[in-house]
Amino acid sequence: MLAILLALGACSQLKLGATAVKSMQGPEPAQEQPARAQGIYKVGDPYQIQGAWYYPAEDWNYVETGIASFYGGERSGTDFHGKLTANGELYDMNSLTAAHTTLPMPSLVRVTNIENGRSIVLRVNDRGPFARGRIIDVSRRAAQLLGFEGQGTARVKVELMADESRQLKAALTGRDENRTFAAVPRTEVASDALPPPPGARASSGPVQSSALPSPSQMLQGQAPAGSNSRASNNSRQPPLAQRAAPIPTQAAVDPVPAPQAPAANASSRGAPVVNGRASANQVAQAAPPVSREVAALPVEQQAMARPTLTQTAPRASTLWVQAGAFGNYENAYRLSVRLSRYGSTKVIPASVNGAQIYRVRLGPITDVTEADRVLATLGTEVPEARIVVD
Repeated sequence: MLAILLALGACSQLKLGATAVKSMQGPEPAQEQPARAQGIYKVGDPYQIQGAWYYPAEDWNYVETGIASFYGGERSGTDFHGKLTANGELYDMNSLTAAHTTLPMPSLVRVTNIENGRSIVLRVNDRGPFARGRIIDVSRRAAQLLGFEGQGTARVKVELMADESRQLKAALTGRDENRTFAAVPRTEVASDALPPPPGARASSGPVQSSALPSPSQMLQGQAPAGSNSRASNNSRQPPLAQRAAPIPTQAAVDPVPAPQAPAANASSRGAPVVNGRASANQVAQAAPPVSREVAALPVEQQAMARPTLTQTAPRASTLWVQAGAFGNYENAYRLSVRLSRYGSTKVIPASVNGAQIYRVRLGPITDVTEADRVLATLGTEVPEARIVVD
């Protein structure tokens, strides 16, 4: 017992001594938290999900209408909140982000809820949705602002913001594809007319080349080899420049300007040319600042800013299941006859980028549930079929 009491006393003295040493040294430094993942610019290779192929590309004229859904904070299945996105950012269901199957990451898109007229800019930083009949997955916060969190889906129009997306690419890659350089300085050069070589015949006019076809011959020429009569999926809508942008009527959320990029150093502007040559840093024009939209900020900074929600007039819309688009009417008609057993089919002519195409559609359809049913009925017979909104 005496030995045990002595041992306990020694332990108490050791604890008191350790406490005194810690108090003299001050509090322990806090453990450094790991830095949040910063996303990279990524387009990616073609990939296959559930039998469907997707082909990512920099389609700067992308415009599409269809059905949007949202993800984040799921009560069943996988909860993606806090997980890495496809380009290495951390997904935050309370930020203004979205998932798309083929657009570059990150890029900015304007998503408009056709049913209520609400519109907001989102940052594409993930891949999806992979459910048939959906063209974009938005964050839960975006669904709240667009007004469809309760119903789960909405009829939307998605437009890629080309200039702002290129600026995001330049900021992440350090390569500005749109920058221009000053012309190389030219000096006067003396020139003398040289006599023709021996045996050459003098020409009284400009040289005519019989190898070049006339404009009428070019217009009457055949399509190049390898062209397909089926219209490309990227020709769903005219380019953004040909479409009239809606005029905002009311700001539902007060905009707060994002921090502006610092002004360029005045010493770099109008730099003199040394020895007849200027460096790239001297002649390259400064890239315009990245978009002032909140979605252009890194995800972790978006919570500190207030988004701009634009309210426009809602419009009536019609749902269709589009089975294909063709440049030849006979091909479109044959497909419409083959699919008539699934419902009412129509061949609808349209002009896209000046080209005449013929769309094969089933409908009109009353709601998203019915459109999903028709799309599922087509199954693998028409894998390229999709839901569109007009």
